[in-house]
Amino acid sequence: MTGGQGDDLDGGGAQRLDKWLWCGRFFRSRSLANALLAAGRLRLSGTVVSKAHQKVRPGDVLTFPQGPYVRVVKVLSLAVRRGPAAEAQRLFEDLAPVAEQRPPPVDAPSADGAPPARDRGAGRPTKRDRRALDRLQDEQG
Repeated sequence: MTGGQGDDLDGGGAQRLDKWLWCGRFFRSRSLANALLAAGRLRLSGTVVSKAHQKVRPGDVLTFPQGPYVRVVKVLSLAVRRGPAAEAQRLFEDLAPVAEQRPPPVDAPSADGAPPARDRGAGRPTKRDRRALDRLQDEQG
């Protein structure tokens, strides 16, 4: 194959792991995918992988950290190109979705744009409170 595609596919229907991770939009660059692999942070069907040239095939299960979450994905197909997100999502099945791992938001801001509620006297004084304190201090002395 010519045009730089010799490292993509071989006769057995496999693809370089770093390229597949990049095409699947798990990483913004192949260099970031290579860094994860060089650190030995990815498991391919239960085996630790430390080389970017390791081949990935449909049916393989990948386990790797991504930010504060651990991703577990099953390879459904090989990538032809790094396309849009919808195309990338067809490459894998998420066995441990990130949405289920996320903790619920503690104090999410309200949708109407109102400031969050605060107990009276807690936190920084308001402008009104500050002026009342100034008046009190002026009266005392």
